[in-house]
Amino acid sequence: MSPETTIQAALVIPLVGAVLIAFSGHWPNLRETITMITAGTLFALVASLYPLVMNGGRPSVVIGEMLPGLSIAFSVEPLGLLFAMIASFLWIINSLYSIGYMRENKEKNQTRFYVCFAIALASSIAIAFAANLLTLFAFYEALTLCTYPLVTHSGTDKAKKGGRVYLGILLFTSIGFLLTAIVWTWLIAGDLNFTSGGILEGKASDLVIGTLFALYIFGIGKAALMPVHRWLPAAMVAPTPVSALLHAVAVVKAGVFTVIKIVIYIFGYDFLSSIGTTNWLLYLSGFTILTASILAIRQDNLKRRLAYSTISQLSYVIMATAILAPLSIVGAGLHIAVHAFGKITLFFAAGSIYTAAHKTEVSQLDGIGRRMPWTMTAFTIGALSMIGVPPTAGFISKWYILHGAFDSGHMLAIVVIVISTLLNAGYFLPIIYAAFFKEEEKDNDNGNFGEASVAIVVALSITAAATVLLFFFPGLFIELAQKLI
Repeated sequence: MSPETTIQAALVIPLVGAVLIAFSGHWPNLRETITMITAGTLFALVASLYPLVMNGGRPSVVIGEMLPGLSIAFSVEPLGLLFAMIASFLWIINSLYSIGYMRENKEKNQTRFYVCFAIALASSIAIAFAANLLTLFAFYEALTLCTYPLVTHSGTDKAKKGGRVYLGILLFTSIGFLLTAIVWTWLIAGDLNFTSGGILEGKASDLVIGTLFALYIFGIGKAALMPVHRWLPAAMVAPTPVSALLHAVAVVKAGVFTVIKIVIYIFGYDFLSSIGTTNWLLYLSGFTILTASILAIRQDNLKRRLAYSTISQLSYVIMATAILAPLSIVGAGLHIAVHAFGKITLFFAAGSIYTAAHKTEVSQLDGIGRRMPWTMTAFTIGALSMIGVPPTAGFISKWYILHGAFDSGHMLAIVVIVISTLLNAGYFLPIIYAAFFKEEEKDNDNGNFGEASVAIVVALSITAAATVLLFFFPGLFIELAQKLI
C-alpha cells in the first residue's frame, strides 16, 4: 500500500467502522467487535507511516479543490503523526474500557455512543494530517459537532445544559476568532498551507501579526486557555469514556496540537521570537496553569478536579510553545503524549470507582485503595505523572520545558512550573493518602464492592503501565518531537 493510499485509508476506516457499528446495533457483541477491529486497523495504518516520516518523507494527498489555491488536502509531518499515533492507539484502549463501562452501568444509546466515537476519531485523524488551515478548520468543527451527542449522552437537563456550554463556547471561539484569523491570513499571505518556517514573515506589520496571533490563540477554544475554558468542566456531565476522549484522546489534544502547528507552520517560531509581540501568551498561560491548579484543589467532585487539572496541564503545552525555544517546543510536543497517557489513566480510574462503588466525590474515597488496589495504583501512577515525578513520563516533558526555559532565560516559566508542581501535589497526593492510609467510612449501601469489570481494570492497567514505560523508553515520541525544530 502506498503512503498516499495509507493516508486515505486512515481517514476512511473510522467512518466505515461507524457505518458498520450503526448497522450492528442490535448485536452488542458484534458492534463492539467491529469497534475494536476498526480501532486496531486505524492504529496499524497510522503507525506504518512512522518509518517514512522519520526518514524525512512527507506523504500527501489532495482530496479536492474548493477554490483556486484552496484545497482539502492532507500531509503527514512529525507533529501530526505524533498526535495521530496517540489518538489511534488510545482509541483501542478506550474502546476496551468503554465495553466494560457502558455494559456495567447499563448505559442507554450505546450504539450511538460508539458511532459518534468513531466519527470523532476520524475527525481527529483528519486534523492531525491536515495540510492547510482550511482542512484543519473543517474537521476541527466536525470534531466539535460529533462530540456534542457524547457530552449530552445521558439526556438529563444537567447534561443538556453542559452540552450547550460546550457547544456554545467552542463554536463561538472557532467561528468568531479562528475563522476570522484564517481568512485574514489568506488575505495577507495568499496561502493557507502549513509550511516549515511559516508563511507570514515580511507580509504585515508587527501590530497586525500580533493581532492575528491573538485571534488564533483565543479562536482555538479546545486548548482551554482562560477565559475560554468553562466548556471543559461543563462537559464532565458526560460518561467517563467520553471524559477520557475529551481530555486524552481527541478534543483537548486537537486544541493544543493546533496551537503548536500554527506557531511552527503558519507564523514560524523564529519569526515570532524576533518580533516580540507574543510575550503576553507566556503570562496568560502561566496564569491559567496556576489558577486552574488552585481551582482544582477546591473541587470535591473527582471528575471536576481532573477537569481543572487538564486545563492547567494544557497550558503547560501552550507556555512551552510560547517560550519559543527549540527544547521547549520539543517539550510541548512530548507533553501532548505523556499527558494523554497519564490523564486517561486518571479518568479510567474515576470511572472504575463510580462503576464499582458509585462514589464521585474526593471526600468519599477514604480507604478505597484497599478494596480497589488495581484502580488506585493506576490512579497513583497517573497522578505522579501529572506532578512530574520519576519514573513516570510526566517528568520527561517537564524536564524539556524547564530546560528550554533555562536556556532562553524565561524565569517566569520556571517559577510557574515549580509552583504548579507543588499545587499538583496538593490536589493529587491527599487523594492517594486517603485511599491507602485512611480508614474507610462505614457505608451500608456500598460496603461490598471490589474492583470493576475485567475490561475496565485491564484498560486502566495498560495505560498506567504505558505511563511508566514511556519514562524508560521515550525514544519514539522524543524522535518525533525533535523533528519539529
